[in-house]
Amino acid sequence: MADTAEQLSRAVEWLEKADFEAKIVIAGNHDITLDHDFYSKHGSSFHNQNPQDPARCQSLLTSSRTITYLQNSSATIRLTRPDGPGTEFTVFGSPYSPRIGKWAFMYSRRRPKPDAPDSSSRTSPNAKELWAAIPPSTDILVTHTPPYAHQDDTFGCRELRKALARVRPRLHVCGHIHQSRGAERVRWETDSLDATDGVTAAEASVEAWEDPNPDPASAKISLLDLTARGGKRPLDFDDPGPSPETPARCDTFDLSDPAQQTGCGSVHSGPDSQDSAGSGDPTRRVADPDSPTRLAVERESTGQTTPMGREGRRETCVVNCAIVASKWPHPGGKQFNKPIVVDLDLPVWR
Repeated sequence: MADTAEQLSRAVEWLEKADFEAKIVIAGNHDITLDHDFYSKHGSSFHNQNPQDPARCQSLLTSSRTITYLQNSSATIRLTRPDGPGTEFTVFGSPYSPRIGKWAFMYSRRRPKPDAPDSSSRTSPNAKELWAAIPPSTDILVTHTPPYAHQDDTFGCRELRKALARVRPRLHVCGHIHQSRGAERVRWETDSLDATDGVTAAEASVEAWEDPNPDPASAKISLLDLTARGGKRPLDFDDPGPSPETPARCDTFDLSDPAQQTGCGSVHSGPDSQDSAGSGDPTRRVADPDSPTRLAVERESTGQTTPMGREGRRETCVVNCAIVASKWPHPGGKQFNKPIVVDLDLPVWR
């Protein structure tokens, strides 16, 4: 939880110093200052003596050159270090979770009725709207909430579970339900797609992951190896890639030019999202291999690719990587889980 500008600034500074080429960040229900609508209504009950500026708090993340901040939005990451793996992947990230109590980034589990008195004035989205924004091309899905029936202790979202079956990413990383830390491999029965939409696959099987080093006091990492080189069974995922029927044009921004940085903050896709310049143009960030200070932004066409033809996406790994181990409000004090390190094969661009 980082809910003041000072706390967020320290967190961003720590992340920027970390020696990782890509750092994907989403918020959660306790990050109240990053949810502008929520904070405008309820901020005084949290920070009565020290009011915060949500725009300033969010800018700490969106203005960072080394952090990709996602708020129900999508980005394409290309790793370009000469000594790196040279991979490229599309990630969708969302801070939202089903409404329980008075917290940030929460949504209704039910779709509102058209004739409901507050249906035209509501500001919070509903589950179906949120998860419909996940692009079919997503390789890695990062959400604060887990999907229903997967590492969720029955608190997960059913609509997110449907979207997971529709998109079938390689990896779904979540948290929120502290006591459900762990992972499982979900195999999709892609030969029997749901007749109601033609794209949602049923689950053929679910296999729990056994942590090789579960002891929190141990210095050994908890490694989840999904690679072919790991010597064990790799993730069963053979995606042919994006459809050539959906072309994309590519714009490039110079990150060393302050006049162009406003267009390169957080990158969004989906019907209700806007980019940091307020244009509402669906975009995806792509690092420019020719310059460390340049960023190519792919602007997707409005046509959607059909999810059919992706039968090679036969398996998804769901990881709840919650660090806090105990249920909120943490009776007896906070206890902590070990981080889960995931090794995953990704598409190679070079």
